[in-house]
Amino acid sequence: MARIVVIGAGAGAMAAAARLAVAGHRVTVYERASTYGGALGRFERDGFVFDTGPALLRLPAVYRDLFVKTGKEPLESLVELAPVDPASRHLFADGSEVSLPNASRAGVVSALDEALGGDAGERWGAFLGRARETWDRTRRPLLEEPLWPNWQTLAREPYPALKQRRLLRSPRRAVTLGEVAARELGGGRLGALLESYALEYGLDPGTAPAAAAVLPYMEQTFGSWYVRGGMRELARAVYERCLARKVEFVFDAEVTLVREKDGRAAGIELADGTVVEADQVVCGADPRGLQRMLPGRELWAPDTVGPGAEARPSRFTVLLALRGGRPSDTAHRTVVHAPDAAAEARAAFAGPHTAPPTVTVLRPDDPSVRPDDDHEAVTLTATVAPHGPVDWTEKTLTGRYADELIGAAARAVPGLRERVLWQEVRTPLHVARATGAEGGSVPAPSLAGGQAAFLHPANTTGLPGLHLAGGWAHPGGGLAHAGMSGALVAGLIVEGEDFRGSQ
Repeated sequence: MARIVVIGAGAGAMAAAARLAVAGHRVTVYERASTYGGALGRFERDGFVFDTGPALLRLPAVYRDLFVKTGKEPLESLVELAPVDPASRHLFADGSEVSLPNASRAGVVSALDEALGGDAGERWGAFLGRARETWDRTRRPLLEEPLWPNWQTLAREPYPALKQRRLLRSPRRAVTLGEVAARELGGGRLGALLESYALEYGLDPGTAPAAAAVLPYMEQTFGSWYVRGGMRELARAVYERCLARKVEFVFDAEVTLVREKDGRAAGIELADGTVVEADQVVCGADPRGLQRMLPGRELWAPDTVGPGAEARPSRFTVLLALRGGRPSDTAHRTVVHAPDAAAEARAAFAGPHTAPPTVTVLRPDDPSVRPDDDHEAVTLTATVAPHGPVDWTEKTLTGRYADELIGAAARAVPGLRERVLWQEVRTPLHVARATGAEGGSVPAPSLAGGQAAFLHPANTTGLPGLHLAGGWAHPGGGLAHAGMSGALVAGLIVEGEDFRGSQ
């Protein structure tokens, strides 16, 4: 039985802790904040309840597997999962709209044909076929296996893009998602639909590889799911599973150093000077912080995937307490598309935020998140630059941007401004405080292609005994991906070099 220290109590870190405890190890989690969950936060006021992080679950099989592997109680016995149908409603800049059914490729094609006309459904259906090929080629190396030692092979673009004829030139294939949107979907509303999936995950369609086609494929194949009471309930269930498996938690405990002995990770040191010895250390926080915890130690050789120094986008959120009930035919999730997605993407990665944003409007049909049926809890989110490139302490900017989100959301919620009782604004600084990520950055899923620029560091490091879990490690961001990172770390520690991936 090994003594294992886990830094951070996010979803991926707790998933690793529960699996390691079941394998017979003594696991203690040290969390800088006063509670568990990381990005899976909650805000409550006057009977209104809001998620402050991810609000929908994709690939729920990842967490079903976690609960099956760590105990007799399945996930559905601890939380109520409800499929979101329609999966999304899209309001385009020209005033047209379409509602896409949940987990139904044929239904999506039919809906696009009916709403947009022409060959919209046929084009999207053909695109999804190519996206499925991409998924089949990358699912195992990017979700179920540790990052390959020859990770450079993942730099090749797996998306089977159509060749485009060019006058007096050889045919060329699309290499970015933006090019797929323009060339294969004809731009316009279908292109905006595709690009919105990239922006939701904090990816610029103009630079994201064509392999990002797996993002809409995942949603439209495996569905979107809502956890009754909010996604914080999923965090609670994972936390309680950890406790049931004898994982110990220490909150308000900031780790400042990782201790090394005989060339291996040997424990941690806390901000108050407390030293904790361990046989293995799992870092569930932003690995860029390890440079401060291990000064002078080279954790990523030039021929490995490092954490990268560039700032990644964050989220800007407006929580709205509304008077008036939620109509029964209301979509849970509505995407209000910006008139200029390219300008928005540039702002989301560099700022300043002068272009109207694409806004996601969440209106859950859940009595537990509102005081009564005469009120409604609504969440608005947009992808924005992190704190640093943009100064999110500037009240004028924050107020203006919140007003822009509300203005866009009014297209989805009639009479929105008149219904507002109060609002709460959450900037990237709130994300930074909740997760510890620099500037409040939010990690995107790992993707093949793009010269391997969209991979995350492996779950092992250059220091034996030090592992990485969570959205900033392989296989990247998103709840499902973070959960898979926990499974990979547990497999690597328990099985060692013989571990070939999750089954």
